[in-house]
Amino acid sequence: MKLLIVTVVDEFQKDVLRLFKQANIESYSGSDIEGYKNASSFMMNSSWFPSEKGGADSSMFFSFTEDEKIDSFFSLVKEFNKNLETNNPIHAVVVPIERSI
Repeated sequence: MKLLIVTVVDEFQKDVLRLFKQANIESYSGSDIEGYKNASSFMMNSSWFPSEKGGADSSMFFSFTEDEKIDSFFSLVKEFNKNLETNNPIHAVVVPIERSI
């Protein structure tokens, strides 16, 4: 079993959920996050309106799942990202699990 972590801009959230289903990943968790790209700390602190959001609305999903399902998911994501016209691809990483209860 491994930990699959996926980040995506909100625009593609439904696509990630569809890809999970196609890869037979039925158990996962998700959270709303803000994504940042190359934002220096100076730029983030120099806002005239500090309450103004500087990041992109994004989502993070994670699932404890088997290698075969992760392989399938990665293939689907690779194909999805190949056809994107934006600079915001789906990002996915796998973390091995040494122990679990």
